[in-house]
Amino acid sequence: MIGLSVRRVEDRRFLEGGGRFIADLSLPGELHCALVRSPHAHARIRSIALPAGVAGFTGRDMAADGVGPMRAGWVLPGMVETPRYALARDTVRHVGEPVAAVFAETRALAEDLAEQVSVQYEELPLLQDETCFRWTRGELAPVEAAFSQAFKVVKLELVNNRLCGAAIETRGAVSTGDTLYCGTQAPHHIRRWVCEQLRLDEGRLRVVSRDMGGGFGYKGKHYPEETLVVWAARKLRRPVKWIAGRNESFLSDTQGRDHRTVAELAVSREGEFLGLKVRTVADVGAYVSTFGAAIPGPIYSALLAGVYRTPAVFVEVTGVYSNTVPTDAYRGAGRPEACYVLERLADQAARELGIDRAEIRRRNLISTMPYKTPIGPTYDSGNFPQIMERALAVSDYAGFSVRKNKSKENGRLRGIGLACFVESSGVAPSKLAGMMGARGGFYESAQVRVHPGGTVTAYLGTHNHGQGHETAYAQILASCLGLEIEDIKIVEGDTDAVPAGTGTFGSRSIAVGGSALSVAAGKVVEKGRRIAAHLLEASHQDISFKGGFFEVSGTDRRLSFAQIAGAAYVPHNYPHETLEPGLDENAFYDPPNFAFSNGAHVCEVEVDPETGRAEIVAYWTVDDVGTVINPLLVEGQIHGALAQGIGQALFERTAYEGGQLLSASFMDYALPRASDLPDPAGELDQSQPCTHNPLGAKGCGESGAIGAPAAVMSALLDALAPLGVTDLEMPATPHRVWQAIMNK
Repeated sequence: MIGLSVRRVEDRRFLEGGGRFIADLSLPGELHCALVRSPHAHARIRSIALPAGVAGFTGRDMAADGVGPMRAGWVLPGMVETPRYALARDTVRHVGEPVAAVFAETRALAEDLAEQVSVQYEELPLLQDETCFRWTRGELAPVEAAFSQAFKVVKLELVNNRLCGAAIETRGAVSTGDTLYCGTQAPHHIRRWVCEQLRLDEGRLRVVSRDMGGGFGYKGKHYPEETLVVWAARKLRRPVKWIAGRNESFLSDTQGRDHRTVAELAVSREGEFLGLKVRTVADVGAYVSTFGAAIPGPIYSALLAGVYRTPAVFVEVTGVYSNTVPTDAYRGAGRPEACYVLERLADQAARELGIDRAEIRRRNLISTMPYKTPIGPTYDSGNFPQIMERALAVSDYAGFSVRKNKSKENGRLRGIGLACFVESSGVAPSKLAGMMGARGGFYESAQVRVHPGGTVTAYLGTHNHGQGHETAYAQILASCLGLEIEDIKIVEGDTDAVPAGTGTFGSRSIAVGGSALSVAAGKVVEKGRRIAAHLLEASHQDISFKGGFFEVSGTDRRLSFAQIAGAAYVPHNYPHETLEPGLDENAFYDPPNFAFSNGAHVCEVEVDPETGRAEIVAYWTVDDVGTVINPLLVEGQIHGALAQGIGQALFERTAYEGGQLLSASFMDYALPRASDLPDPAGELDQSQPCTHNPLGAKGCGESGAIGAPAAVMSALLDALAPLGVTDLEMPATPHRVWQAIMNK
């Protein structure tokens, strides 16, 4: 079953209206919660007056109960962490920060009452690049030496624009006090952090996350509302429900990117990369969110060697506070930012040296594995030159001039762009993450429970929110155990069903969760071999398992998986002296290293010089994601990520002025529509599996978002090069492109 394009088994449930989303949940006696949010970017709270007779709470009520602050899930050395609470206590630091909560029998009534709450503020000056952390990688001295010997130093100032996740389903949370239902990618993380603030043992709170309409990283983080509804339900002794409005989402969901970077690349006369120096200022927003320091710090900086043999690299990232919504992981989470810096530098170096953009990459691509970069990571597998050459071939890169001339005849400017990237998928191994300040491990757990009839239920600590886990995990188990997919049930998103786990983010589910599942299935097979050996009166070393049957090697004596399951639970003839009855195995998998996905993207655009509108006319991807469990699912993941990467390049920008959010609705925040997106041609290269997990798998969920911004902007600048345009900021909206043309 591994490698087959099996259609998603969960689709029928969704198509028939059987999805279980947080807004669908209603509990008897529930109260609806509405939040009062600050209209000011930075202010001191002077007083809060609730309407008479209204059930409501402020930060002072939570403080009186001993509710603690929200702490970051990743604390870098020397990081200055500003206290953050579920309800603000003394000051607010961004527009939209919750300051009070009111409760009523209906949502509409709660929202009406919230408008009657009177809050007196004293406005404060806006923060100006207040330092949160400083993170460095590499040694500066070797880089400076490389710069002194270089034929040329290429320098760019770049902006990675701030983005909103904007999933189709807004966030929500419902709590009975003992159970928290919420749309989260990481139920076990949320349980840990809510219990930490409420001073509860983790065994006293169940967190359940069913179906979810999009996550994209930002729903894998801890939010004030999760702590608030659990505390309020305990306080009021009634279930509490909160569902965000779309405007609330723009004002409270963590946002992504927001880097200002100065990058310099030292090159030889022949275009050999000698040294790289990157200094980035990353805006973390008003508070450090869950992984808000790790994304621009350890994760982004680790990938700034990219796919190139640059012998000396130095990176300095300064995280700064601002009076804006906190930033955190958004699809790609540090990798798109790193790819954009490197690929823009490679293009600029090619331009200044008069070398073709593909050729300069060809001269610098890492060609041997394993490869330890000068800033830490060791790539275990990958054939970067092979991937790029295949992308050039399928896109007919060599024949581009013919297409360019044809566009010119039609009054259009045509450009081609190239981006190569490497992605650290699977998130950090627990030991490494702990060394970098993570508060918690990044292992994954799996339990394979075989029922007496031979069917199987698997329990995993990951979370399915569109990836197709019910299908992919079933394919893994079907291959391991010789079963049909219909005989397998997958359970995720419930901390009572799965006592320990980490969740789904950072392209980790198959590489880490799938590996845990494979290990657990292997334990089931091994126990089954011992049961079969007893029943078949043979040594267990002589028992082989294939195609769903345990058989004595070299004979026709065999027993089916279902027969062994039955014997395990009806143990009349059973090796009681060496084995307990039952067929139920657990496994934890903590990877020894990241899984390094990689790929190459080629993009072609046409620009109308009269309007500045850019249209993507063709897009090609070649991706190495290791062993592919289900090509259909991988294709869907790449397509979805491409849409978000293209959105960053051409459409999306979170805009603030004086701390006020100007893009707080879909009237002001431009998401790409289907008509704006290409029909990409994609290939998967499985020749370089991951060497250190049992499946050989690497992550696939973020590759499109990593490569697309760089590839699209490379193509756009190539199209505009004849007009003398050498730089553009993302998003390259028609107005920006037109203005750049007019300025020349």
